[in-house]
Amino acid sequence: MNLRELVSALNDFASLSLAESWDNVGLLVEPSPPHTVNTLFLTNDLTEEVMEEAVQKKADLILSYHPPVFTPLKRVTWKTWKERLVVRALEHRIGIYSPHTAYDAIPHGVNNWLTKGLGACTSIPLHPSTAPSYPAEGTHRVEFCADSSEHLDTVLSKIKDIQEISCLTTLPARVEGEEQTRVSLNCSQKALLEVVALLSQNSLLYNKTEILLLQKPLLPHTGMGRLCTLSEPVSLSDIIARIKSHLKLPHIRLAVGMGKTLESPVKKAALCAGSGSSILKGTEADLYLTGEMSHHDVLDAVANGISVILCEHSNTERGFLSELRDMLASHLCSKVNIIVSEKDKDPLQVA
Repeated sequence: MNLRELVSALNDFASLSLAESWDNVGLLVEPSPPHTVNTLFLTNDLTEEVMEEAVQKKADLILSYHPPVFTPLKRVTWKTWKERLVVRALEHRIGIYSPHTAYDAIPHGVNNWLTKGLGACTSIPLHPSTAPSYPAEGTHRVEFCADSSEHLDTVLSKIKDIQEISCLTTLPARVEGEEQTRVSLNCSQKALLEVVALLSQNSLLYNKTEILLLQKPLLPHTGMGRLCTLSEPVSLSDIIARIKSHLKLPHIRLAVGMGKTLESPVKKAALCAGSGSSILKGTEADLYLTGEMSHHDVLDAVANGISVILCEHSNTERGFLSELRDMLASHLCSKVNIIVSEKDKDPLQVA
């Protein structure tokens, strides 16, 4: 499969517009074209050990959930490990693609997989995603009324000269018993400044002007984190056992909420794969489940009677790769060989 075709298919699987604004997602390293991808290699973290594995398995494209290139590189040398990853990738004609938070947001992504560790439940995003575009052209709607047809024609003529104006309509209207014309238009943020400047030249028009912000619609089942309502309440100890089984972990880290015990029921659980403090904070729940949280955020949760389960950052993400392999195989119509890294692992261990 051609690299460009594969990247387009991956973008269709999870739109990069869903990624957080601070993230660095998409195709990060591209060998010179043409580049054919026969083997797609999946990993959670692209370390040097994982890169060597990808080379040995003759990967043509690495899909690394976490972006190995995050902050800008000022040079590409053999000095630092991230620079060496880029060198090795280009030497062996291996592309690198990273979806990261785009996979966190999608309904069939990492957080959805993590909810399966709780048992039967329903879930909604904690921070819903909005559609990448507005429901209509433009970002704002401007409406105003005019009672002088001659003056209105002049204003409309000037408005039509402004770029990025759309959906301009005029309708008869009765305002306070007087026959007037109501004008409605959509415009961009940039055009809005010009429209307001034009209307402000006439105090009567300006005082009758309404400006509405066009809201981007929410995308169903899409967004950061999940608030899960279990079908039946279960004890905290049972939830711990379920999570260990789902994540295949011998242990987790636990902070029991104030006034709670291991036998306290869990009905609502808020979760976020990876580092979830900013997503979970302030959410009312019986339990927070994530990879890592700051010490003080854990203390805040416990003081509010919320128990916290921490599993280490990548342990809440890596298990998704097997599910991802099957979904991508179907999405790509089995046109490429997809393999999951055997060397990829969380860097933290219990000593």
